[in-house]
Amino acid sequence: MSMHRLLRILSSLLVISLLVWAGGRRAAGAANPATAFRPVDPAELKMTSEPAAPGAPAIILYREVYRDDFAHREGDYFRVKILTEEGRKYADVEIPFFKDLEKVTNISARTIKPDGSIVDFDGNVVTKTIVKARGFKYLAKTFTLPAVQTGCVIEYYYTLEFTFIFDSHWILSDELFTKNARFSLKPSVYLPYRTVWRRLPPETPPPQEQHDHSMQMEASNIPAFQTEDFMPPENELKSRVDFIYTYETSVSSPDKFWSDFGKRYSAALDSIVEKHKAIDKAVAEMVGPNDPPEVKLQKIYARVQSLRNTSNEAEKTGQEQQREKEKAAASVEDVWKRGYGDSAEITWLYLALVRAAGFEAYGVMVPSRANYFFDPKFMEPERLNTIVVLIKLNGKEVWCDPGWAFTPFGLLPWPETGVQGLQLDKNGSTWHNTLAPTSDQARTERRADLTLSDAGDLAGTLTVTFTGLEAARMRTEKRDADETERQTYLQDIVKAYVPTACEVKLTNQPEWKNSALPLVAEFSIKVPGWASGAGHHLIVPVGLFSAREKHVFDHAERVHPIYVEYPYKESDDINIQIPAGWQVSSLPPGWQNTTPNAISYSLTAANDKGKLHLSRTLTIDFILMQVKYYSALRGYFQQIKTTDDEQIVLDSGAARTAN
Repeated sequence: MSMHRLLRILSSLLVISLLVWAGGRRAAGAANPATAFRPVDPAELKMTSEPAAPGAPAIILYREVYRDDFAHREGDYFRVKILTEEGRKYADVEIPFFKDLEKVTNISARTIKPDGSIVDFDGNVVTKTIVKARGFKYLAKTFTLPAVQTGCVIEYYYTLEFTFIFDSHWILSDELFTKNARFSLKPSVYLPYRTVWRRLPPETPPPQEQHDHSMQMEASNIPAFQTEDFMPPENELKSRVDFIYTYETSVSSPDKFWSDFGKRYSAALDSIVEKHKAIDKAVAEMVGPNDPPEVKLQKIYARVQSLRNTSNEAEKTGQEQQREKEKAAASVEDVWKRGYGDSAEITWLYLALVRAAGFEAYGVMVPSRANYFFDPKFMEPERLNTIVVLIKLNGKEVWCDPGWAFTPFGLLPWPETGVQGLQLDKNGSTWHNTLAPTSDQARTERRADLTLSDAGDLAGTLTVTFTGLEAARMRTEKRDADETERQTYLQDIVKAYVPTACEVKLTNQPEWKNSALPLVAEFSIKVPGWASGAGHHLIVPVGLFSAREKHVFDHAERVHPIYVEYPYKESDDINIQIPAGWQVSSLPPGWQNTTPNAISYSLTAANDKGKLHLSRTLTIDFILMQVKYYSALRGYFQQIKTTDDEQIVLDSGAARTAN
């Protein structure tokens, strides 16, 4: 087996899929019931509301999911009632899928007007990109149903065809209330599976196996899923049923499952990264014998990250791919010699190099917490979808993922932080918690030198420095962007800081490629009318860059836990030259609450010989907070908003003369 294929199996866990696929054919499978429209129901056309979902703009009258893992396909059917003018937006349909792994076919749709007349959809279906990350491209088929108005029923169905079968899922929760739903699964015949369900609606019976060995479930009155700011991943909170395929014929316990799993891939790992003469030679050329250990690791890391990362490139046309004739790597040695590889290959190369340099290092399979929270007890190996490197150095752990471009040495991308990972070693089942990031590893520092005019306008320069996870996130988001798009992106970020309209112009060329450096952006900025006149006074608000906190946690009630992707720290150092002839009449008290806690904030305003100095710091030092703490958290942010709204009063010479 080539290194490339084995890496794909290890890092993406396609082994289960390949075993299913290795049956050598796609069976015809049973007929898909979700491929024809249901009869029109006059009662559905007459309905104007749903008592179980008061005020809903629309509801799902009926939904059906028929999945056939034997035939590698799934049929989905939706019938939706439009109840209000706002509900017309559900005529815009979006069907997400993974490029190269899934294909959407057999799309049919229609609109049923309140009088029972039918308008079939015959428009265009457009494909758009939703997310691209680490070699995966998440797309969507989009279309708009015709002639949709209040009172209409819209319905559509489609088929998803799969290249591989990982695990199967029924996601019951939807943005809309669902009146009735039916779910069916014809499982693969090649591997056994386990069934796990979470958060089923009240009085919903769990899936039942039928005489033909298919699994079926019906559900009614499924509540609409409530979306909130700063909540855990939706997939973690929704009602769902998971069918988990496994290569094990029997699983006595999670410990036994993971022990067998780890041993199997530990041996494969060692065969990939050990005993390559070219790797030993490369290390000798990269580091000096007298370099301190951490310097050696950093040099190797920088050299590996300088290789061309094919997972980070814009999609190539077929002609470009053919012209370059890029072949899969046969080994880490091959990756090194040719100077490029995908994200997994680059990570394995780094592991091979640091081992060759004499360090104790391990490959660790980790989950991403971007979409799910991983729990070993559910024995879901496909959740361990990335491999990182753990190095034991002077009694501490150093975690690295050079395959995720733009991530600095010693940091992991945020989805891989604070999670449980499986260390691949001869013991087979050693679990480690990856390091949770701290706020100091994701800093945004704003320094402004501004001048206030008599008319109340602010103008001057602003330098914003993004470090650690903040810089890595931005570089990843804009890795394929051109200079103009990046400039607009940065200018829009600054505009979002300021609570009122402002003029912003990027004046430097930030470093977008070097992960070891902060991302530093310099701007000219003008904020018209920032200070307001009141007689012989100017009123100057202190919260110049506070817009993002203005509407955080406005709602008094909370349903979901509070979740941030990673802790962060924002700090402002603002100098404002006041107009000639004006003096500071009063300064606000500000607020200093810097006691180490889940959140801290401080703001001070000072007068230094005609120049105002504003200093503001906001630190978020948690990832997940339970709902019971929401009231206190909301109260804290209310105090932040109050402090940000405080004002400095300036007096003119005329005011002093009058007094």
